[in-house]
Amino acid sequence: MYSIVIPCYKSSKSIRQVVELTAEEMTRLGRTPFEFVLVDDCSPDEGATLAELKTLAGEYDFVTAVSLARNAGQHNATMAGLNEAKGDVFISMDDDLQTHPSQLNKLFEEFDKGFDIVYGYYPEKKHSPFRNFGSWVNYQSVRILIGKPKDMKTSSFWIIRKYVRDTVIDYKSQYTHLQGLFLRTTGLDKISSVPVQHFDRVYGTSGYTLKKLIGLWSNIIGFSIVPLRIARNFGAIVAALGIIGALIVFIRKLLVPATAIGWSSTMVAIFFFSGMIMMFLGLIGEYIGRMFLNVNHYPQYVVREIYSHNTNDGKLEE
Repeated sequence: MYSIVIPCYKSSKSIRQVVELTAEEMTRLGRTPFEFVLVDDCSPDEGATLAELKTLAGEYDFVTAVSLARNAGQHNATMAGLNEAKGDVFISMDDDLQTHPSQLNKLFEEFDKGFDIVYGYYPEKKHSPFRNFGSWVNYQSVRILIGKPKDMKTSSFWIIRKYVRDTVIDYKSQYTHLQGLFLRTTGLDKISSVPVQHFDRVYGTSGYTLKKLIGLWSNIIGFSIVPLRIARNFGAIVAALGIIGALIVFIRKLLVPATAIGWSSTMVAIFFFSGMIMMFLGLIGEYIGRMFLNVNHYPQYVVREIYSHNTNDGKLEE
């Protein structure tokens, strides 16, 4: 069975079209049976998105709607859907038709070659310049921090096998980054990407703000100790430069006793190095803080209710 997982955020006016077009395309491709797991990420639209998901779950026996009790973010909402899905192959799509069902055949053609993970990537994106810049920063960070190859292109449009899903959902930290989880699950030769067309949003604008993009980007550090190594190496370089500078000052003082020691340069050096020390202490504190939250079992997400066609009123047990 094919499980299609879609995190939903303020998508009451688009999600029905996404589900119905995708169901038609899956049937046309002969990729049956299939199910949809639609996760409402606590949309701030007075319950409109959840109401539409419940309606879809009541109309279609292949739709399950999951309501989260608080906003968990796209990656954690996707994790909620992966945990609830029951298929053998798992597909992730967006709720706004930018990851269009008409492009599914391209992913399946590559997937059938034996790859464990196949991404659809966009040669031309329909995002705003701000969002494209955020994607570029994220791409460079993943490449440097967790070793993603330069030629590997990724997006939120992907297909994975069951064992990949089973491995990924074992991760219980709040700070989820799916690319990092996928990269540490299987070999690079088992991951592929294919170009797909990126469509315009059918309604509304992206829910990603600068704060959310920074939060998503910061999740990468949970999969790498490279920042700590950078801090260590930078500290060693600065210490070496400090020793060299002290020797230069000492020698100049011996050779030219009248040399004045500058107060301004001293204060600049103090402020600079104090700032660097505080920054790196904050970095170390971020790692320790995340360890503390994990030890205290801070949840990735909290499920309020699950709705399905096969139960009374479309409602399953909480």
